Amino acid sequence: MKIIITGAGDVGYHLAKLMASEAKDIYLIDENEERLQQVASHIDVFTICGDAKSMEVLQDAKVNGCDLLIAVTSSEETNLLVSILGKKFGAKRTIARINDLDILNNGLKGIYNELGVDELISPVDLITREIKLLLNRSVFTDDLEFEGGKLSVFGISLGEKSPLIDRTVKESAYLNPNLDFKPIALHRNEETLIVNSDTLLKFNDIVYFSAPPQCIDRVIEICGRECFEIKDLMILGGSRIGIMTAQLLENDFNVTLIERNRTKCEKIAGKLKKTLVVNLDARDVESLENEGLNDMDAFISVTGDSETNIMSCLVAKSHGVRKTIAGVENIDYIHLSQAIGIDTLINKKIIAASNIFKHVRRGGVDTIASLHGVDAEVIEFTVKAGTKITKKPIRKLDFPKDASIAGIIRDGEGFIPFGDFTIKEGDKAVVFSATESIAQIERFFL
Repeated sequence: MKIIITGAGDVGYHLAKLMASEAKDIYLIDENEERLQQVASHIDVFTICGDAKSMEVLQDAKVNGCDLLIAVTSSEETNLLVSILGKKFGAKRTIARINDLDILNNGLKGIYNELGVDELISPVDLITREIKLLLNRSVFTDDLEFEGGKLSVFGISLGEKSPLIDRTVKESAYLNPNLDFKPIALHRNEETLIVNSDTLLKFNDIVYFSAPPQCIDRVIEICGRECFEIKDLMILGGSRIGIMTAQLLENDFNVTLIERNRTKCEKIAGKLKKTLVVNLDARDVESLENEGLNDMDAFISVTGDSETNIMSCLVAKSHGVRKTIAGVENIDYIHLSQAIGIDTLINKKIIAASNIFKHVRRGGVDTIASLHGVDAEVIEFTVKAGTKITKKPIRKLDFPKDASIAGIIRDGEGFIPFGDFTIKEGDKAVVFSATESIAQIERFFL
């Protein structure tokens, strides 16, 4: 399979990294020679220095023999033009990263499909939806729903009163007598571990569980946590993400948006119907207190500066805010949330790359999603007849050790499979896998 990626920024690099462990010909185009050299020193890709809008550059990359063209430069216009040109030159499928949500919201997607852009991906749209999901389950660090919530995979840190602490999974089995839920992985000290029966759980571990909806409250209870209602929230930053998040949330929450640029504030106030828009500098903690910081249930910081977002969330935590979410541009920061005390660090580029990644999967992949700060993916497969996964009970499948079958959805019902369970045609299988093992996992579903 030949894949061309235009744009060697964070999205392009993360995509290339996800794909590089597999037998694929990946061509990465960018005008920045130094950036290409840096990427090539870390992953095995072919690099082409040049303007992706150039017909000569696209022809040099042999776009006519390309199975997938992914345009993820920082310029929306470039991405759309490259996708259209690529399709005209013979690319079988094209994906473009966009910023203008009016394309998606005003029914313009069909026009671009006709021009040759098969998929439109908006990182801003994806991250705002992610934020809303995290607020709906206030105690979770991550929350992924499958088949409309019939099965969830979520992360939750172990509180000091949890009976799981200092016990192995085997020793704590009495807390789950009906096998209604399943711990599948944990994150500790910036390391992700696949859970087995001998895994020892410790205070403040972020443990990832899979569970059907009726069992989620029980998991929260045994983790020593409790969900709390979010009514009042503060958003820092009148960025595109900040505005869209406020638009998405203002009908369900009391939203205050903080922006230090007065002119920008006036424009934002004209767009938002129920959100209180306040002009002040977030570095002025006393002013934030006067705007009700101490009374907030949640604080979301999505300015364009990662350090500002992190520090402001820490300030919010110190003022008793229970739920904090910080947007970070620097992917290297994404692993820090557990260590520094912020509930969730999110990166729109990683979310976008994971969303695009599902379009290059095989084996009946329906969904693929990343967990924040975790070097693993959660994948939903539709099981086909005669595939390897259906041949034996789970315990006899020789499944990779750094992967786990997290759950099954059968006949509209989600449940947790264990060793003696045999997966059948038509099942939806949710798999938790280290990134480097995804290609190996797919072979079970081919």
